[in-house]
Amino acid sequence: MIKVAPSLLAADFCNMEKGVRKMEEAGADYLHCDVMDGVFVPNYSFGFQMIEGLKKITDIPLDVHLMITQPERYIERFAQAGSDIITVHAEATKHLQRVLKQIEQCGRKPAVVLNPATPLDMIQYVLDDVDMVLLMSVNPGYGGQGFIPVVLQKVRDLKAMIDAHGKEIDIEIDGGVNFENAPKLIEAGANVLVAGSSVFNDPDPALAVKRLRESK
Repeated sequence: MIKVAPSLLAADFCNMEKGVRKMEEAGADYLHCDVMDGVFVPNYSFGFQMIEGLKKITDIPLDVHLMITQPERYIERFAQAGSDIITVHAEATKHLQRVLKQIEQCGRKPAVVLNPATPLDMIQYVLDDVDMVLLMSVNPGYGGQGFIPVVLQKVRDLKAMIDAHGKEIDIEIDGGVNFENAPKLIEAGANVLVAGSSVFNDPDPALAVKRLRESK
């Protein structure tokens, strides 16, 4: 089943609850929450209080993407805040397997993410420790960027790696996902699509979510 995770970076920060309600009505599977520290990426967004606030107003699972250095310092706090899935960058920690186990021990679903230029070899030996792999299809830090085409082959290669490993692991794509490339991404093996402006800026968000989910 294809899942759609609208990115709250594309929501109105002055009225986040309105955006959340809109995504509830649209039938979103997850809410994608980008946490940025201004160090790992050149931008700031969200934090513990935002996650706590979102958890109070919605039952949609929170897909929390930590774009921060040394994420091991904050796993417990983001788990306590209400994250359902916690995704860490392989590039951001020296002890990736330890951090993934830390997430699992907090009772949350562990996931790992790779930047566009980071090879899949980085995660070859942690597939047993994750429920999802997120591939960035833009360089992280800002919303509204264009999809990097070479990532499509990376999705195919990741799918082959996961199939060979023999564990059921979700493949999530984040960055520039739209109605044109969604069918290609799904065909390549992706089953979780992060979408920002293509959902929030659509006059009919429910139809936009449906179109992405049923892309062929």
